[in-house]
Amino acid sequence: MVDPHNPATPPRRRRSDARRSIDAILNAARIVLGERYDASMEDIAATAGVTRQTVYAHFPSRDALVAALVEVAAAEYCALLDAAGLDSAPPAEALAGFLDAGWRFLGRYPVLLNATAARLPRPASDPHDIVPPRLERLIRRGQQTGDFDPALSAAWLAAAVLGLMHTAVAEVTAGRVTTGQAEELCLESTLRLCGAKAPRRALSGTSRPARGA
Repeated sequence: MVDPHNPATPPRRRRSDARRSIDAILNAARIVLGERYDASMEDIAATAGVTRQTVYAHFPSRDALVAALVEVAAAEYCALLDAAGLDSAPPAEALAGFLDAGWRFLGRYPVLLNATAARLPRPASDPHDIVPPRLERLIRRGQQTGDFDPALSAAWLAAAVLGLMHTAVAEVTAGRVTTGQAEELCLESTLRLCGAKAPRRALSGTSRPARGA
């Protein structure tokens, strides 16, 4: 195994090895902390297949590792929203894509369903600042095209949809519904809330990425 800290190792190879180690550690943290938020750095190192010293070489503390994981998670969520066609797909389909992006994201980062998630650090590009305006813009577009009922303001509907998603997540966390049930209920409720003109069945053929991709 090439030692990335060995001066004899070519710089490009060292950078490549370091990037692989960082990616493995972050992925391990995503999995391990999702299962048990109080997991130790040793637990994360074991799952990543690296030594404890390697973890600390890249992340000087557990807090630093968690902060890096939050930054990666935020970037992934923004990428999922970018791929959902919020500004281009038919409004009802775009709204379904918005919800699906949220569920896919939570499936990738179950640590956010943990009660301790409220104590997680905020990323530089916080989805809490980015998501509401994007959702509001989507709803306003749907109102302008006649796909959504314009009776209520887009800002109010966006806030209500996000509140509905939080409620759905809380129901899953409490074990009262499965994730699949929550997804269906959340989509149906959101379409009704926005007064979507397209019937629910019209979205059944919407092409979305396979879960877990």
